[in-house]
Amino acid sequence: MVTALLLTFFKRMAVVIPVMWAVVTLVFLLIHLVPGDPVAMYLGDSARPEDIQALRHKHGLDLPLWRQYVRLWIGASAPDGADKHRGLLRGDLGETFAGKNVMKELLKRYPATLKLAGAAILVAAIVALPLGIAAAVSRGSWLDTAISVISLGGIALPNFVIGPLAILIFAVYLDWLPVSGSDGFEHFILPAVTLGLALAAILTRLVRSSVIEELDEDYVRAARAKGLPERVVLFKHVLKNSLIPVVTIIGLQFGIILTGAIVTETIFSMPGVGDLTVRAINEREYNQVQANLLAIALTYVTVNTLTDLLYRLLDPRIALDR
Repeated sequence: MVTALLLTFFKRMAVVIPVMWAVVTLVFLLIHLVPGDPVAMYLGDSARPEDIQALRHKHGLDLPLWRQYVRLWIGASAPDGADKHRGLLRGDLGETFAGKNVMKELLKRYPATLKLAGAAILVAAIVALPLGIAAAVSRGSWLDTAISVISLGGIALPNFVIGPLAILIFAVYLDWLPVSGSDGFEHFILPAVTLGLALAAILTRLVRSSVIEELDEDYVRAARAKGLPERVVLFKHVLKNSLIPVVTIIGLQFGIILTGAIVTETIFSMPGVGDLTVRAINEREYNQVQANLLAIALTYVTVNTLTDLLYRLLDPRIALDR
């Protein structure tokens, strides 16, 4: 089993490399296609032309675009002058216009975003599993209808609506939870709920349909015929098989969770990658935006690869190495 999982992992990595190269290239092109001079915007209208030119040269922005890509972004050629020791292959993504190291800024913010994404998935699972199972067991009843209506409401409400409402109710009126920050567990509750409710709504409907499908299988009828209690049939047999499509959706939705974190972190003033990305976009910090988007893309690809491996653990009959 371990050998098969390792083999699958390395095969997935062989696919990930060209995908990440495409992402790296796309990120670089998109950020440089935005019109305007980021150096002039950073220095302001009163900046002298020689100061603008000096800062452009320092960051290599006076080079042709293809040289910026090869030497500054990829770092595939011998560095000199302005682009010294730069590029992905050299492990250095440069500095911001203010002189801050891009990688250090990213690594400083990255843990908070991962914690928020993990907490949002945990909230989604805690909400979706019991509601989905309850709806499936009582299908066609008023409870099933009520859960379906709640799920539709969760899908329809975006996080930029849920977030301010949560702040207004639980932070302003009730004064139960803090509005911003990431210093303790209580700081993650409102952002995690805000980010996880939409995923919870999707998972609830998926768990319901998956459990209903499994309840109609022959092995369930055989287990009931043997006299097993209904809770044993449901939680030991049905739920395990129902989790496979749920894991798939969580893996696919992880990218949406990360992009949703950009809005959520802005709403709750959390010092994560999302908040850093918004600030970098506003200030036209090319290097920081590129590094942040690359980190988000790499995290998404890694999670999808781990999701593939988890399939095998949940159901060894799935042949991932084909």
